[in-house]
Amino acid sequence: MASQPGYRQLFRTPGAWSFVLPGFLARQPFAMLTIGIVLLVQHTTGSFGAAGAVSAATGVAMALCAPQAGRLADRFGQRTVLVPGALLHAAAVGALITLALVGAPLWALLLIAVPAGATVPQVGPMVRARWAHRLDGGPLLPTAAAFESVTDEFTFVVGPVLATALCTGVHPAAGLLAEAALTVLGGLLFAAQTRTAPPAHRDLSGTTGRRASALSVPGVRVLIPAFLGIGAVFGGMQVSLTAFTQAIGHPGANGLLYGVFAGGNMLAGVACGVIAWRSAAHRRLPVAYAALALVTVPLWFAATAGYAPLLGAVGLLVGLAVAPAMITGFTLVERLVPAGARTEAFTWLTGSVALGQAVAATSAGQLADAFGAAAGFTVPLVGTALAALAVGLLRGRLAPRADAEGRVVARGAGHRVPAAVD
Repeated sequence: MASQPGYRQLFRTPGAWSFVLPGFLARQPFAMLTIGIVLLVQHTTGSFGAAGAVSAATGVAMALCAPQAGRLADRFGQRTVLVPGALLHAAAVGALITLALVGAPLWALLLIAVPAGATVPQVGPMVRARWAHRLDGGPLLPTAAAFESVTDEFTFVVGPVLATALCTGVHPAAGLLAEAALTVLGGLLFAAQTRTAPPAHRDLSGTTGRRASALSVPGVRVLIPAFLGIGAVFGGMQVSLTAFTQAIGHPGANGLLYGVFAGGNMLAGVACGVIAWRSAAHRRLPVAYAALALVTVPLWFAATAGYAPLLGAVGLLVGLAVAPAMITGFTLVERLVPAGARTEAFTWLTGSVALGQAVAATSAGQLADAFGAAAGFTVPLVGTALAALAVGLLRGRLAPRADAEGRVVARGAGHRVPAAVD
């Protein structure tokens, strides 16, 4: 490790603040959507099962549709996709609120949950694409990836708290109403920053032709299952910590324990932003995932002991291990994927996190109901172990193509044939 240009230099990047601030506002609703749906649907139906089903439908729809939105943003520009997407999302959420308040059947709520999730604006990947465009592969790119990881985690700390406070203190639908309003406001403000947006790449040659997907890059196909493991940590920890604190008779400790976990993630993310690793990112990633899987092992034992401070300490270690794995993966995208497919590639990864989170939350809840609160903590272990196995076995696909002198040759989306380097 060595020191590298840090956050001060990062924010001296021309135009950085113009998209960082509205980007933070625009991505805040993403963290409010799930908990807002759970609280509203549980209030109107009296069933946590129904609330979880509607929330999961939203998450799955978002995970499946996010890459398509990212691909459209690469092809037609971020503003063209973001503005109608934000408006459609607000309309779908408004319809979901209306149906829930009038006591609509579960099938109707599940039906409207699909467009509500499918139209979630992919602001996080768009911000990452802007950093990659502005920094153009420079030494500050890992710092930008670290900052975005910290921002995401801070969003998932503030968003659920805000939504919960509105739903419990104002009205059960207030959290979702705020989510829809922030989506429109933040989305329009972010879309207005056209000077910092990456250019649209309408085709392969600049004139006509069919664009290749980011999935044509082998490394992206490896990172997708790897990021499912990251989602398994988030979803498994959220549900399992809730079940654990209820089992020990201190449900109010849930926020504190999850805050410790999230705080570890943010702390590690900040540290990663000021470290320049001497080894390449594709060599660090298998080590990072192996470490993440290893630190999830004690979760079950700490939960079985029923001692909250011990579980909090283990949760802190897990949080510290999440950020290096996530940041290294996002850094690899810039190295592997040409500019014309980066937003799509980023959305594949964020969609994988959302899908892993939805599956893990459902699995952890079922295990906790059937076998006790501690059983849910096996979900992060299984998810990260499978991710570490995939990264370890397929690590050769993560290396950027290079010639004998070490110069990288892109072979991803937007390139018909390998390029020769003299």
